[in-house]
Amino acid sequence: MKNKLPLILTFAILAVLPLMVGDYWVSQFNYYLVYGLFALSLSLVWGYGGILCLGQAIFFGIGAYVMAVTTKGMISPILMNSYIGLLSAVIISAAFAALLGSFLFAGKGINGAYLAIVTLAIAIVLERLMSNWYALGGYNGLLDIPPLNLGAFGYSFELWDSLPTFYALWTIVFSVALSLSYLVRSDYGVLLTAIKTNPDRLAYFGFSILKLKLSVFCLSAAVAGLAGALFVTIDGFASPTLIGFTLSTEVLIWVAIGGKEILLAAFLGAIATRIAESWLSEIFGDYWILILGITFMASVVLLPKGLIATPLSNLSKKLGLKID
Repeated sequence: MKNKLPLILTFAILAVLPLMVGDYWVSQFNYYLVYGLFALSLSLVWGYGGILCLGQAIFFGIGAYVMAVTTKGMISPILMNSYIGLLSAVIISAAFAALLGSFLFAGKGINGAYLAIVTLAIAIVLERLMSNWYALGGYNGLLDIPPLNLGAFGYSFELWDSLPTFYALWTIVFSVALSLSYLVRSDYGVLLTAIKTNPDRLAYFGFSILKLKLSVFCLSAAVAGLAGALFVTIDGFASPTLIGFTLSTEVLIWVAIGGKEILLAAFLGAIATRIAESWLSEIFGDYWILILGITFMASVVLLPKGLIATPLSNLSKKLGLKID
């Protein structure tokens, strides 16, 4: 539990912040929590599993659309339930990852830059597909997606206001982050490290590389699908951009700047980058993306562990902790 103190302290601070700001910033914090959850998914598969997926938005977008069509009653009015939508988003995202991973990792598998390029290409193809899938809104996407409804047993409790929505999202994201933190510190986390560093030796000891890669790939997809499902409940809109190139690139930058090998750093990297994007766009206009790109390149060259992960690691050494 001692090693979880930085994570717990971070979320404790986040829990207090909405009480100190106005409605606008509370609504922004809702987005930041979802983006942070999305960053956790990429940190898990990339930083811990050693699998660079440049198409992570594939699973985010799948989760978003599954949640949208479920809660809008496009599948069946009986299934118009937030709990069913969230569960379906997680399961279908993981199932698609299992199908895709079986193709990518089978045999000798695809690794490194080749894997990154293939996943990126798939994201672009799926974005084009969704843009022309008129039953799902096509390029215009799906509008009027209902907010989270935490009601049960015939009672409805829709989260329209920003503050109760924040605490519902906070609970979900904190639970996932804490669970992943325990997971990467378990024996399973040791196996993930072995996949990344020396897969041949791991195979020599009788472990299935394919099964381990598939497991972390599917788990990462499930978390990304959950993030996508939560996103559309606060945004009310699902579009093809949620499944394509741009968002996949953005989450890569968030995680790289924060630090891919520490879950908390990746989470904070997403929040810090999104805040910086808003601030930079107001000051520098269209040139903000150039400044962000320079920051990304500088962090990769000068601080390869991440702008946030580096000071966190140094602090953890002084305190005798190992931050996940």
